[in-house]
Amino acid sequence: MSLPIITTFALLFSLLASGAWVFLSLLGVGIGSLSIFKSIPVDRILSQTVWNGLSSPELVALPLFILMSELLMRSRFIDGLFRAIEPWVRRLPGGLLHTNVVGCTFFALISGSSAATTSAVGKITLKELDARGYDSQLAMGTLAGAGTLGFLIPPSIIMIIYGVLSQTSVLKLFAAGIIPGLMLALLLMVYIAFADRKRHTRSEAIDENIWKDRLVNLPALTPFIILMSGLLIALYGGFASPSEAASISVVITLCIMLWEKSLNLKALMAALIGTARTASMLGLIIASASFLSTAMGFLGLPQAISGLISSFNLSPLELVALLVVVYIILGCFLEGMSLILMTLPLVLPLITAAGYDKIWFGVFLIIVVELAQISPPVGMNLFVIQGLTGEKLGEIAKSVLPIFIIMVCFVFFLAVFPEVVTFLPSLMG
Repeated sequence: MSLPIITTFALLFSLLASGAWVFLSLLGVGIGSLSIFKSIPVDRILSQTVWNGLSSPELVALPLFILMSELLMRSRFIDGLFRAIEPWVRRLPGGLLHTNVVGCTFFALISGSSAATTSAVGKITLKELDARGYDSQLAMGTLAGAGTLGFLIPPSIIMIIYGVLSQTSVLKLFAAGIIPGLMLALLLMVYIAFADRKRHTRSEAIDENIWKDRLVNLPALTPFIILMSGLLIALYGGFASPSEAASISVVITLCIMLWEKSLNLKALMAALIGTARTASMLGLIIASASFLSTAMGFLGLPQAISGLISSFNLSPLELVALLVVVYIILGCFLEGMSLILMTLPLVLPLITAAGYDKIWFGVFLIIVVELAQISPPVGMNLFVIQGLTGEKLGEIAKSVLPIFIIMVCFVFFLAVFPEVVTFLPSLMG
């Protein structure tokens, strides 16, 4: 292994281990590596790369989708969603545990954030499930796993970032996530049906008028249907770009909050501040990751690592297995977004050389990043659930282990049958 590769990774892990902010670590590695091994004007490369990395038109959608998610978390949307879902899943094997999965699936369709999906749905479902005698381990585990659908089901914030960095159509990435997202949701519901063993301990009664409850509560889905329809028609009807569709979604969300009387100055200011914080954090990481990618290109690291792995003569499936292991290990120490931005310049050439499509790899990468969301010690969804329940992180991590295994198996299923991912994008030409 060459000296530049060893030095670069030593710098990276040293800075991350020091507790430095991720964007400072990425900048430090890029600046340090170029200064040591290349006689080039680092300051000019840094300024140009940062500008190019943040000036992509597709990134305009990022703060808008974040704002929509922040607004939805402060609306009454989730209360209505739970009331509408509850009568439909009550008699399924596993009962109301399915509200975690179905609620997260619905919210993911209009959110784009894993942590926001977990938090918004968990605020309602965890209290209800605990009050009705459901097993807390199952409730926490299924919520943590289902919350990751916020990354996979469009509109996804992380898909926008991947599309910009990999120069892939964001609209096709959105389409690619639909079937895998719904399949993963179904797998989680099947797991709930088999795992729930304590139904007889609950106090919920069998309602003879269940169809009346189902029909009476259906109007609570009206805000969701309006928002989802507006977003999907704008995107896939060819009427708007992802950025324009995000703007439309924010306007619809504000109108819904006005209609349900949940929009006030306090909620609006909190949503704007939350959006500014999240978008600023992502902007810093995107800019620093773009610079690190450029620095790695100057040092020839992608080509060197590609050559090293190619020398192992791995089959495409073996390469996928290796990447899954590497991402699971890295996910124990790095937040999901940082994980993508740090590794994409190195991994994308390998996966395309193995014959996999960039759109397929985008979905694969998002699922392994979802694994990072539920991996201790830095899994974001675990922290969200800890904040909601006060449980120890170890207990929450233990509850999510079966979901983790299901998602790893699902990754290999998609590697064997990539058409599951590429079918819908192929229809778009």
